[in-house]
Amino acid sequence: MSDTTSSETTDAAGDWRHWHERREAAVASSYGPLSLTGTHWLADFPDGRLPGVPGEWHEDDDGVVLTAVAEDGLTVDGKPFAGSVRLGADHAPIHESRVEAAGRRLVVLHREGLWAVRDFDPGSAARRAFRGIEATPYDPRWVVPGFYRPYEEARSVRVRNADGRERGLGLSGELVFELDGRAHALQVAVEDDGTLWAVFADATSGRSTFRFRFLRPAAPAEDGSVTVDLNRALLPPCAFVDHFICPFPPPGNTLDVAVEAGERRVLTA
Repeated sequence: MSDTTSSETTDAAGDWRHWHERREAAVASSYGPLSLTGTHWLADFPDGRLPGVPGEWHEDDDGVVLTAVAEDGLTVDGKPFAGSVRLGADHAPIHESRVEAAGRRLVVLHREGLWAVRDFDPGSAARRAFRGIEATPYDPRWVVPGFYRPYEEARSVRVRNADGRERGLGLSGELVFELDGRAHALQVAVEDDGTLWAVFADATSGRSTFRFRFLRPAAPAEDGSVTVDLNRALLPPCAFVDHFICPFPPPGNTLDVAVEAGERRVLTA
């Protein structure tokens, strides 16, 4: 290995370590995925009373109506709340959600015409037990050139989700790349910022790694070229707590190779 190549690998490994440290810090933050203690679908609670959540929550065609009394201890938009208010889906960061209850953030979720309330509690048992993310050290062999090939029209496929329900998964195209001389392709979505997102499994899934993982490559260049770095394969939110509704990989997104790279499993006390 030349001195230049060795230096580039060292720099890349250092960048990966910093990425991994930032990732663990984000997961362990006050309103990171470990703080989610419940996802309550309002259709399952017609009386509006959600387990352990103050107030009454009802859905209608226009959103969610929250009704509370002062004794419920809720704040809306940072002010003590009593009465009724209509809420839409929260899109801001969790710590900026409109409704709070003694440090907990109550976040409104909308999926396929159904409404839910998520309860993020910084004092959650999962957050207290978290000891890190087991990940494979950086290896340059898992960084390969790829190409994004968009579909003529975006499509949606029905896939099972982590909560056992089936939902639509929007897909925009394929990410093609080679590993050890063999061609592979993953169906991907394009995020609002242009970056790609894939849900994939491989020969390690459910064995030495979680049952599936996410990959988030950067936005492709104008010619469709994009770097595929499997060292940054991510555990999905449902790997941290059971209350997330992560989609499983769509058909064709299970690689027949062992991707011994990236995040593997959650470490707990």
